[in-house]
Amino acid sequence: MRGVQATQKSRNPGISRATCALDPRVTAKEMGVLQVLSNTWALLLGMALLMLGNGLQGSLLGVRGEAAGFTTFELSVVMSAYFVGFLGGSRLTPELIRRVGHVRVFAALASFVSAVLILYPAFQNPYVWIIGRVIIGFCFSGVYVTAESWLNNSVNNDQRGQALSLYMMVQMIGIVAAQGVLNLPDASGYLLFIVASVLVSVSFAPILLSISPTPAFESTKPMTLQQLLKVSPLGFVGMFLLGGVFAAQFGMAAVFGAEAGLSLAQISIFIATFYIGATVVQYPLGWLSDRMDRRVLILVASAAGGVAALAAFLVGQSYAILLIAAFVIGGMSNPLYSLLLAYTNDFLDFEDMAAASGGMVFVNGVGAISGPLVTGWLMSVMGPYGFFIIIAVLMFALSGYAGYRMTQRAAPSVEDTGSYTPVMPTSSLVAVEAAQEYAAEMAEDAEISDSQ
Repeated sequence: MRGVQATQKSRNPGISRATCALDPRVTAKEMGVLQVLSNTWALLLGMALLMLGNGLQGSLLGVRGEAAGFTTFELSVVMSAYFVGFLGGSRLTPELIRRVGHVRVFAALASFVSAVLILYPAFQNPYVWIIGRVIIGFCFSGVYVTAESWLNNSVNNDQRGQALSLYMMVQMIGIVAAQGVLNLPDASGYLLFIVASVLVSVSFAPILLSISPTPAFESTKPMTLQQLLKVSPLGFVGMFLLGGVFAAQFGMAAVFGAEAGLSLAQISIFIATFYIGATVVQYPLGWLSDRMDRRVLILVASAAGGVAALAAFLVGQSYAILLIAAFVIGGMSNPLYSLLLAYTNDFLDFEDMAAASGGMVFVNGVGAISGPLVTGWLMSVMGPYGFFIIIAVLMFALSGYAGYRMTQRAAPSVEDTGSYTPVMPTSSLVAVEAAQEYAAEMAEDAEISDSQ
């Protein structure tokens, strides 16, 4: 079980609790949020624009690829290629940052993203799109690593939880808003790709013009996969399965909508509903996770997502049922990412939490690569509603494995568990490490408080 061995590192002087006492109408939490917004508004604005561009290009390729006559399997490979690049970028970008610095890496990668987005409609060939998606995935991963290290450096330890929450909300808002942009008239076939490119190009202006100083980049040597599996079999297996679920949502939802005959407006609302569900359910699920056996919550949440996916497969011809299913699937699967991280932390010493995050992100990435491929194969065999079958199978598998693990060892007491910190599956290793560090600090503070 965890020991009190972590050392708190204060990066920047923040507003103290005494400052809040000067005005009794302002709580410490409110002061913290205002301070975080003051320090990070340009970064958050830039990331919102980036997520608009990323969310738009993912949905746009699914719709346009189907219209261009790509097969379902070809589209699944296109969608999977993003996660291949993303996983590679998460591994290689830290070394790039150490060699040439944050600013150059950020600007170069964002420029590549903007260029590839313009090239998509000019070369409507699945092989070209696959290469483009690998590049896009690599670059977005690198951009996230760079931006999240800036975010982590711009707040002190007490504010990190609020900063991560704001960052997650910005990501959600960006992806949801992108589905609205998908409905812009595009008679030439180029406009929406140009819009996505412009959004990405504009996004790094507020970041590069306002971020100072450039942070020193630090990364933790990752825990081996064998060690991670031994520490938390449920966290390891759950992250792999959840990677497939999230990749199916992020990559294949637009393909499903196009093949199922939904209108463009219906497709955009359908995709947005996944992320609206994730936003609404994230905090109630997090509140529960700090007050009960997390395995029970993992079992129930994944089973609920599986039931919703199965219902969509059986009676999904009703658009209302599709939206309800999307809300429940998104509301269960996205918070499960943070829940599995928190559960794994319960069996780690404080100093090992950041190291474990590297293995967790890698396992999730491998699952994400395979998710669209299996989904595309099922859709080609069973029709578009095979999209929901793979989600149902993965969610039920996670639920069943959580139930099995409950028979293998006792759960830690609620008092000994760490804090739940919301993180999006689209986040890079930097944000996950920051969440792990924040959870360790909260657990340490709780133990110190209990001992006094």
